[in-house]
Amino acid sequence: MSQLREYLENNPQQAKRLLGMEYQQLIEIIKAAQLLESEKRQAKEKTKIRLIKGGGGRRPKLSVESQILLTLIYLHQMPTFQMLGLQFEVSESTANDIFHYWIRILRELLPASLLEQVKKTRVIGSG
Repeated sequence: MSQLREYLENNPQQAKRLLGMEYQQLIEIIKAAQLLESEKRQAKEKTKIRLIKGGGGRRPKLSVESQILLTLIYLHQMPTFQMLGLQFEVSESTANDIFHYWIRILRELLPASLLEQVKKTRVIGSG
């Protein structure tokens, strides 16, 4: 379990401040995103032509929950991928890849209006 997830479990009132949503909403999004991603992966596996047995390869460094948290933090706070990589102990390119993988799933899962609520609005001053 990531430090962030552990922190949020111990301090659920901080979820709104850190991620732009209530803790219960976060839990529901994580569960729904995991289910949708699992369904997509299974559908993809059915159409795949395999030369070698499935299940091999390198395991991901981050849990699915941590990957979703990384994506939600990016949407809300807009840090650089280098900063996200440092925070989640992965490379900058891995953080970028994780974000782009999960944003497609979250776009399917959430209506655009809810996804926009997670994003932090930036005010650009004139002059």
